[in-house]
Amino acid sequence: SSTGFPELLERVALLNPSLRVRFSTSNPKDISDKLLHTISKHRNICRHIHLPAQSGSNRILNLMNREYTREWYLERIDAIKRIIPDCSVSTDMIAGFCTETDEDHRQSLSLMEYAGFDFAYMFKYSERPGTFAARKYRDDVPEEVKDQRLKEMIALQNRLSLKSKKQDVGRIFEVLIEGYSKRSQSHLSGRTSQNKVVVFPGEGHKQGEYVNVLVERCTSATLIGRIF
Repeated sequence: SSTGFPELLERVALLNPSLRVRFSTSNPKDISDKLLHTISKHRNICRHIHLPAQSGSNRILNLMNREYTREWYLERIDAIKRIIPDCSVSTDMIAGFCTETDEDHRQSLSLMEYAGFDFAYMFKYSERPGTFAARKYRDDVPEEVKDQRLKEMIALQNRLSLKSKKQDVGRIFEVLIEGYSKRSQSHLSGRTSQNKVVVFPGEGHKQGEYVNVLVERCTSATLIGRIF
């Protein structure tokens, strides 16, 4: 019998329940309820899904040859929140794709707002030789328009990221230590199951250990706390 991705993910999770399992990205069309229930069932499968949207406009998604619609994508966001309430979601967004209008851009912003992404990778469109878009479409959105739209996306995501982090203040998370903080050798840095970066004083602990951290404050990018 064939083995689908949910079954494969479950087999990997069962190999070592104390080992975190994380898969990096997924096409929205592959995020089935079965996969979400598998993630929910196993605590060592990370509560983070990277779900590239690229655009919130059906017209642009069609031009990009994406195999889903805005409505389908947002229904999957609803399913994630329903089945895995403590799951974080990140995304990829492109500003200024070929022929993108102000209305297309507004639809991208509204999709981001509805989804409430925890973080996002955002870029302005740049033509790459040999790609489908380069062969078929003209890169016709002015650079200054792309820059402005990207700036608006980043400002929105900074607000969404800060809102997400503030909801974590006062909570205790199991953190996998990755190493020293970039700013201080007296502080360690690690990640929660939701892929959020946590910085904390960590004398006596080392890379690869799990520790419980109480989050005391935050920025839009980082949770800051102490071992609990």
